[in-house]
Amino acid sequence: MEIEKKFQVKYLPEKMTDFAKKEIEQGYLCTAPVVRIRKSNEDYILTYKSNHPQEEKELKARMCEEVEVPLTREAYEHLREKIDYYLIAKTRYLVPISGGYTGELDVFHGRLEGLCFVEVEFPNEEAAKNFVPPEWFGENVSNDRRYTNSFLSCCDNLEVFQAE
Repeated sequence: MEIEKKFQVKYLPEKMTDFAKKEIEQGYLCTAPVVRIRKSNEDYILTYKSNHPQEEKELKARMCEEVEVPLTREAYEHLREKIDYYLIAKTRYLVPISGGYTGELDVFHGRLEGLCFVEVEFPNEEAAKNFVPPEWFGENVSNDRRYTNSFLSCCDNLEVFQAE
């Protein structure tokens, strides 16, 4: 079971170049259920997420089952030609935060340039419930579907966020 919270970003943390990072591109073969392919640096992964992630309103977190399977580069490139909509490109910074957690800070490129958000995964519901976000975290958008990568793969640009 994956339990995560996703937040807007008020401002980027200092010393971004000090953090480990991954250059990611990902696309979706299906969004209901979610079937995603991802290139993360030189790793290639096929991911399946449960059909409708449970949105825990009280926790303000997203919960879903997730299965990951490694792919070869050739398999990834073959499947990349079959994705729906757009390929997402982003840099993911792995930012250590208090409590032993890691903030996965996604900074998007291409048509989503300017968008960034951060998510934190938790070992259980209690940890998610008790989490106090750092100052640089903005609003909790865990239950806002516009911040899901599967939704973003369908967007032409950032106009979807103009309604905020």
